[in-house]
Amino acid sequence: MLVKDFIVTVKEKPKSRGRPRAFDREAALDHAQALFHAHGYDGVGVAALAQAMGVNPPSLYAAFGSKAALFDEVLGRYARNGLPIDTLLAPGTEPVGALRALLTLAARIYAADPQAAGCLVLEGARGADPQAAGCARNWKAGSIAQLRAFLEPTHPQVAQQVADYIGAVMSGMSADARAGASAERLVAVAEMAALAIAAVLSPR
Repeated sequence: MLVKDFIVTVKEKPKSRGRPRAFDREAALDHAQALFHAHGYDGVGVAALAQAMGVNPPSLYAAFGSKAALFDEVLGRYARNGLPIDTLLAPGTEPVGALRALLTLAARIYAADPQAAGCLVLEGARGADPQAAGCARNWKAGSIAQLRAFLEPTHPQVAQQVADYIGAVMSGMSADARAGASAERLVAVAEMAALAIAAVLSPR
């Protein structure tokens, strides 16, 4: 090989790429949550999720295992952060006031953003995919158990009944929010439900 050929070869050698940008898992989960909330689990494909999260499909599977596992992780974040349940249902809090605050706040949150209407967990539990719906039902059951545990110290006889009732009311408000119901209408439902709860929990 001639010297001039060697020089040309060196000059034409492609530059090595810089260090790849670190994968921001929380940001990726934010993007996935927005898509799942807007379109539901069944309405979002892996390609769309990967594009929104800034990765390719193989990288999505490498990071989360599967679309259903990604959904489950998103649901967990939403269940922990969607409503301040731990604060509202802190031990020793007066039950009727706490549950009224929970329902009215849920009503406002469910209707606040048309692109994220309703509760991601409750709507996910209605999905057609059995695995994804099962994940959502597990998170829903965890919330019902938390409500029951909050009520058991003061109202053990009706703790499960009231917890199930609140779950049903919230599920209905979520569905209505997805259908376009206003915050005012949902808050009215929450206030009426609070009256029923107060009647059940009041001393007799």
